[in-house]
Amino acid sequence: MVKKHLLLAEDDELLASLLEYRLKLAGFEVILAQDGKEVKEYLSKETPDIIVSDIMMPYFSGIELVDFLRNTLHSQIPVIVISTAGNEENVLSAFELGANDFIAKPVNPSELLVRVNRELNKA
Repeated sequence: MVKKHLLLAEDDELLASLLEYRLKLAGFEVILAQDGKEVKEYLSKETPDIIVSDIMMPYFSGIELVDFLRNTLHSQIPVIVISTAGNEENVLSAFELGANDFIAKPVNPSELLVRVNRELNKA
């Protein structure tokens, strides 16, 4: 079985480590990016199967990431955005730009895994 490549863009190191561990246990190859610069650098070389991104990141937000993917790269890579509850305006902006799904923090790793698999099965 070929491992699916998942780009995880999260600047909270503890949350990123937790999600990376759970996703690797489920068989994903996880690429971690701590900010928008790392995301853009990775996307210039590789194409992940799916992206999970925090909306609020340094240098390049999750909203800017979705906009960049859909309108600059013309990519249909599934994107799941993560944000704190009460940040509805940003979440709506991400959906309007083409995000596929949203998960509120605190993120339940099992829920994330279900949503990632659902998006990959749609593709």
